[in-house]
Amino acid sequence: MKLSIIIVSFNTKKLILDCLESIFATTGDLNLEVIVVDNDSVDDSPVAIKDNFPQVKLITNTTNTGFAKANNQGIKVSSGDYIMLLNSDTIVKPNALEILIDYLDSHPQVGIAAPQLLNPDGSIQPNGGYLPRLSNIIAWMLFIDDLPFIRPWFWSYQLRYLPGFRRTHAMGWLQGAALVLRRHTLEEIGLLDENIFMYAEDVEICYRAQKSNWQVVLFPPAQVIHAGFQSGSSEKAILGEYQGLKYIFQKHKPAWELPLLRFSLKLGATLRLIIFGTILRDKQKYAIYKTALVLA
Repeated sequence: MKLSIIIVSFNTKKLILDCLESIFATTGDLNLEVIVVDNDSVDDSPVAIKDNFPQVKLITNTTNTGFAKANNQGIKVSSGDYIMLLNSDTIVKPNALEILIDYLDSHPQVGIAAPQLLNPDGSIQPNGGYLPRLSNIIAWMLFIDDLPFIRPWFWSYQLRYLPGFRRTHAMGWLQGAALVLRRHTLEEIGLLDENIFMYAEDVEICYRAQKSNWQVVLFPPAQVIHAGFQSGSSEKAILGEYQGLKYIFQKHKPAWELPLLRFSLKLGATLRLIIFGTILRDKQKYAIYKTALVLA
């Protein structure tokens, strides 16, 4: 088996059917298997998958186990040389998987790769950034890396400079929305960290891969459309990222860096409380960052 695609599903019935249709309609002769891990959906997703795509291996959980643990369930029963973590709210563009696997076959030093992500309107969607360190977290929290004369040159944790996603190059981390991992890499560094329920598990595994001298590469010739926030929310993403960063620093960084990270996150949350509470009058974002301030 060349490629195993793992899709974690949670109440995204129509989206996952469209996603599966795009996979089987565009992969041609690529030898692959698709494994769906359903995290206790209540929208009849498992029944619809069985009826429409009987070739899919389906794992049904009785609770929502989270993104990392559910993906690990799929990885453990997979047999491909490569494993692709794919969100249910994605559409695979024609030939995307073939050319991405060909690239990995010819670049054995690359342990993790991802396609270019597109918004539904066809525009480029940001996909990852550089590994977190105090300098780029502080710049992110203070909006410094958004300044026009800094943005193209700064190694941002959350890269937003869109031309940076138009060429093939090494990155610090890439989104788990469409992420291909070499099986040999996973055998060396381990599976996703299940201590992270959702969000930042992609950052953490890319961190471990690079510590073991594997390259993490963005490969824009392959393209995948990603809707975003279909089984989660912007609130969960923001809060999950705050918690995930704290965990990553606690696990991988010197002990003295964690208090400085927490101070930076609190400073960023306070700044956003002022912006969304006083200037923009956005009650929803204000409430999110009020919670983030407590979590930081």
